[in-house]
Amino acid sequence: MSVAAQATLLEQSEQIARQVLVADGEQPGEHLGARPEGEWAVAHSFAAQVPGYGGWHWCVVLAAAPGSDEVTVSEVVLLPGDGALLAPNWVPWAERISAGDLGPGDLLASPPDDPRLVPGQTDTLDVDPVDADQVGQVAAEIGLGRKRLLSYEGRAEAAQRWHDGDFGPESAMARNARYSCSTCGFFLPLAGALRAEFGVCANEFGADGHAVPLDYGCGAHSDTPMPAGGQGSPAFEAYDDGAVEIVESR
Repeated sequence: MSVAAQATLLEQSEQIARQVLVADGEQPGEHLGARPEGEWAVAHSFAAQVPGYGGWHWCVVLAAAPGSDEVTVSEVVLLPGDGALLAPNWVPWAERISAGDLGPGDLLASPPDDPRLVPGQTDTLDVDPVDADQVGQVAAEIGLGRKRLLSYEGRAEAAQRWHDGDFGPESAMARNARYSCSTCGFFLPLAGALRAEFGVCANEFGADGHAVPLDYGCGAHSDTPMPAGGQGSPAFEAYDDGAVEIVESR
């Protein structure tokens, strides 16, 4: 059989391609056309009637050996067309996870090449020689038994996150405060390289337990004066209306 005759045979083998799909349990729709795949093969396309696969189509590739009039099945595949419903691009978990995703019982491992961490016996002087507090931080960590410590990148990311967060100097609370954490008795400075800029609030009525920068502030500063001539909040006179006893007059 000539090459031209074989090509004609393959293009006219629509019924064979359809039967392949039916035999596999599918219900192909209308024939969408055929295109040559080289000299000895042709691809037939059929509308796909598969739930959840709108805009997809079946592709059945048929082939024939040179000089033979016998058609064989080379490949069957479901392919998306223009405007097909597609799954979103895969995003690795390390890029999907965000703050607040970790729940009770969850395990979240830091990758071995996490740029936020360095081996405990080394530090990042080679990354940022200007950071003079690096030596002090390494010395403070000796003997604590931790395999990895924060790198310069890890500390910088944390510092930026705390600075820009709800307890940073640009928050509404800080902008309306008369005093800053730098002069507050409830301010507990952090150890290591972040000591010069951050601490933890120990006031249960303030930012209790949160990392705060020196220039954060709130109305519960240790130097907030009491109102003249009385007790209570300097902003308003509080009262308890839950313990009022009503006595019926006789």
